[in-house]
Amino acid sequence: MSTLQPRVVVVTRRSELELLLARHGTREQVRFFLAGRGLALEDVERRKSELDAACRAVAAAIPGAWRRANVLREDLDRFLFGPEDVVVVVGQDGLVANVAKYVDGQVVLGFNPAPDAYEGVLVPHRPDAARELVRAAGEGALACEERTMVEARLDDGQRLFALNEVFVGHRSHQSARYTITHGGASERQSSSGVVVATGTGASGWARSIHRERARAPALPAPDERRLAFFVREAWPSVATGASLTSGSLAPGDELRIVSEMGDDGVVFGDGIEGDRLAFEYGRALTIACAGRCLRFVPRGQAAAPRAPTPPVPGIRSAG
Repeated sequence: MSTLQPRVVVVTRRSELELLLARHGTREQVRFFLAGRGLALEDVERRKSELDAACRAVAAAIPGAWRRANVLREDLDRFLFGPEDVVVVVGQDGLVANVAKYVDGQVVLGFNPAPDAYEGVLVPHRPDAARELVRAAGEGALACEERTMVEARLDDGQRLFALNEVFVGHRSHQSARYTITHGGASERQSSSGVVVATGTGASGWARSIHRERARAPALPAPDERRLAFFVREAWPSVATGASLTSGSLAPGDELRIVSEMGDDGVVFGDGIEGDRLAFEYGRALTIACAGRCLRFVPRGQAAAPRAPTPPVPGIRSAG
């Protein structure tokens, strides 16, 4: 067992105001830019204040003797998480999905800085509960919910993990050409790409696709160990088909795709196109349930009550 104090890694993203100031330079320039589009600087400033207040509450909740680190979303691919870290996410639900691909078994605790603006499915906790929850997470006193992830693996060993979905297609969203294989059936296709979703991702992109498919399999539940795949706008022609366009992947099942896209094929997860795998002509890709899961603390968790400190022999308690 490690003798080090727990380390809490706080993950945030730059606020809209910070991004606008980086682009326009001053607040008045930002105000002018937003006003011309029917938007108000005050709304952006309020969201920045809410995020700052949530970050202060979380920082104050970390015990003074514990180790701590801070990382922005844009730096996640360069940050090394330790196996015993407690990962605290302050922001939108999507930020948890961004974090999920870089952690492996660590507890993830999400705080929602604006409950009136964000759903809070993966960031279900209010910042004012941070003092109790952060300590309890570091002491292993919180129950975690496991969410299935999807893994995409190229034939050269490169891998990519995602919490919501993996997209396979053309990098400029032209027609994607490939051969797809599932359940013993294979088909050459030309389409707008393939989406493979988890139960967590079933409330997003996959849901909108599923609504248009009368015969598509049911979407997986958030805690279900299953994936669903969809081919977007498959085009039937003399060389390509459109029959193998949806299906389910249980543990042990695989979806295999061989690229026919020259140097323009890409694979990326959770909408992060900048962190992608190149899917060149002839490359083979296998997609399946990942061997790792996201372990996050769901709504309704509270620290287990601490046992009272036993009295020292020979000393009476006061009162």
